[in-house]
Amino acid sequence: MLDPTVTWREAVFAGDLVFVSGQFGLNIPNRSGAGESREERVAAQTRQSLKNIAGVLSENGLTVSDVVRCTVSLASPADYNAMNQEYAKVFTNNQPARTTIAVQLLVPDAFVEIDCVAYRKRG
Repeated sequence: MLDPTVTWREAVFAGDLVFVSGQFGLNIPNRSGAGESREERVAAQTRQSLKNIAGVLSENGLTVSDVVRCTVSLASPADYNAMNQEYAKVFTNNQPARTTIAVQLLVPDAFVEIDCVAYRKRG
């Protein structure tokens, strides 16, 4: 279980770059996934992760079009296709560089975590 006293920031600015902390997709109505296939749960969590990222970016005056790099962490390599289909719906014209890895995620019931780096255009 995660330590609730751990501190982190959703976004950190460093010059023209904005680093958005990893976002899980667990803020969805059917968190338990009852009646959903794993593929459907991965897709739903990917959509929510990207929605969370868009929200953090918006709070800082940016959009997903400003994203230049993403790291996607999956609970299993088998989750790649479901994640990639949803990811492609968000990053249509301006596809950022991306690394996708399979890892043991720290949050129970999580299949996807996505973080990103965005470029803040000045002037």
